[in-house]
Amino acid sequence: MSRVLIYRDQLLPYSETFISAQADSLSDYRFVYGGSSRVTSTLDNQQAIVIDELSGQLWKGLYKWGSIAPPDWFATIRSQYPDIVHAHFGSDGGLVWPVCQRLNIPLVVTCHGYDVTWQMRNWHSIRSWDDIFRTLLLPKRDLALAKASRVIAVSQFIRDQLLSLGTAEEKVVVHYIGVDRQRFSPKKIQRQPMVLFVGRLVEKKGVEYLLQAMAHVQRQQPDVELVIIGDGPLRSQLQTLAEQLSVRVRFLGKQPPEQVRHWMNCAQVFCGPSIVADSGDAEGFGMVFVEAQAMGLPVVSFATGGVTEAVIHGQTGLLAPEKDTAQLTKAIQRLLTDEALRQKFARAGQAHVAKKFDLHKNTRQLETIYDEVIADSLALAAS
Repeated sequence: MSRVLIYRDQLLPYSETFISAQADSLSDYRFVYGGSSRVTSTLDNQQAIVIDELSGQLWKGLYKWGSIAPPDWFATIRSQYPDIVHAHFGSDGGLVWPVCQRLNIPLVVTCHGYDVTWQMRNWHSIRSWDDIFRTLLLPKRDLALAKASRVIAVSQFIRDQLLSLGTAEEKVVVHYIGVDRQRFSPKKIQRQPMVLFVGRLVEKKGVEYLLQAMAHVQRQQPDVELVIIGDGPLRSQLQTLAEQLSVRVRFLGKQPPEQVRHWMNCAQVFCGPSIVADSGDAEGFGMVFVEAQAMGLPVVSFATGGVTEAVIHGQTGLLAPEKDTAQLTKAIQRLLTDEALRQKFARAGQAHVAKKFDLHKNTRQLETIYDEVIADSLALAAS
């Protein structure tokens, strides 16, 4: 059986459980994780080769900023005899490229969103430590796009962005990760008058527009509650705005996947009004929109980035023009007050996910990509 090293520099935030779900659904490949640090316990039952745990902080710094792989970490990776490396996010592909070179194996990189859309326009656009790190890692991203044998775009929108960066067209393939429909399956309980948001509290998620819309919604329907799952640098600012607007909302912070599914099962509407941030950062696809639809939860959003590929306007959800709070409000109210429409969208959303975003079917497509890349690499070596 062929083997793949799945590389993510930080293993593995709750917001990126789609990576572990994809890995777990591999059938023709054995996998092992590699990274520089472990940030959650979501991989406790999986083997992960982590610099922090094997070599310490100094080696992690030398690796990330000097491309010097710790000997014991590299030796452990080599002992797994990987046939291919699959890095998630562009800069991670650049970080792991020296490992691919030393092992003489090909690299596949999946670009998810900010790693392609975020731009350092000028130093005034730097607003957080995340922005500083993204700026410093841009050369790693560009290295990955140049050296990878295949660059996977999570949406057609991201493919177009990759081509605009000069990525070779023949390398880029659109591949939707998909969701586990057995795990994301609604339970038969009475849904509550509730609007749910799940995501990082950053500019591109557009939560300020959701709060403004909910202020209008709750004046007409005071029993409707807003629940926000996720954390980020804007949390304090958004909590202040909610108080100023007198929005009834619960900020639950980060939650494990099973709690996210619980709230998706309880809510009547999912709203993630993503926008294009000042930095250019935009929603690459939005796995959470697919997860919500799999749970029979109608979606409301703005028609930006890859959201239009995840949600079918008028069939599985409602998409308003970007930053149009009035239309966002109307969309939320329409779904909250029309149970028949919610049920119609719920059925269509689940059918949409089954057709295009089934995790196990789409992972077979990913393994075909692996097969092609390995075959091309072996042919090149033999020539």
